[in-house]
Amino acid sequence: MSAEPMQTSDVIGLTKVAPFSRRGFMTATAAVTAGYTLAAGPVRADVIKTDTGGLTAGEAKIKVADGEMPGYFARPNGVSNPPVVLVAMEIFGLHEYIRDVTRRLAKLGAFAVAPDYYFRKGDLTKITDIPQLLPLVNSKPDAELLSDLDGTVAWAKSQGGDTGRLGIIGFCRGGRTVWEYSAHSGTLKAGVAFYGPPVDPPNPLWPKSPTQLAPEMKTPVLGLYGEADTGIPVAQVEALKAALAEAKKPAEFKIYPGAPHGFHADYRSSYRKEAADDAWSQMQGWLKKYKVLG
Repeated sequence: MSAEPMQTSDVIGLTKVAPFSRRGFMTATAAVTAGYTLAAGPVRADVIKTDTGGLTAGEAKIKVADGEMPGYFARPNGVSNPPVVLVAMEIFGLHEYIRDVTRRLAKLGAFAVAPDYYFRKGDLTKITDIPQLLPLVNSKPDAELLSDLDGTVAWAKSQGGDTGRLGIIGFCRGGRTVWEYSAHSGTLKAGVAFYGPPVDPPNPLWPKSPTQLAPEMKTPVLGLYGEADTGIPVAQVEALKAALAEAKKPAEFKIYPGAPHGFHADYRSSYRKEAADDAWSQMQGWLKKYKVLG
């Protein structure tokens, strides 16, 4: 075994970003104060900020097999039995971008929950470089991940969420999580994977990649990918699409021309507003089509 941390395609896509000037980025201190991770690189000054007007939002304590998992939730006020949407994070922990996305979903009428399923490794938002993060996130067993998500669904139901209208969205590694959970959960109605790697590097803790799971998919998934993603070649996306079609599983894909990995991440230099806005709109359409959102 080499000492190099296992390079996963989501990480390759993260680290090979076009050069940029420091103008338009927060100082490291400001970024940390605002709640963003530093491991993903400089944080854009004009990040999207979603307020909590009309929402109840805050920290969650979610019962899991071996204790309590922290999380963040946001839900619309005055709505009984709102639909539940899980938010699967990138490798950077439960930082401000993921919390903001959770609030954006609540503004659409969802009880959105982002579980911090890496909590057993500590607070990943405090780690400043990717090589330090990789061994931690790559040691997360799929079995534990799926169990953590099941626990999150049970928690949302106990808080009055309508898990009969359950969706999941995820970004980067969280996009992979969407594919994995869609092959696992019998209650999920729809999933949306933002640039989740279709193929895994060898890892005994991850028995099957999304592409290998194609015949087992229980849920319709929308895959949103960047054509210029250096870690996820379009050919891999096409292969996943073909595997799902062959297994007669409902799925759709949209590949954004010229968009890099992380094009939705409005806090990073990889952000592409046009692709991000369209992808968010596609996500809403998909969740409405499958009756998760009203």
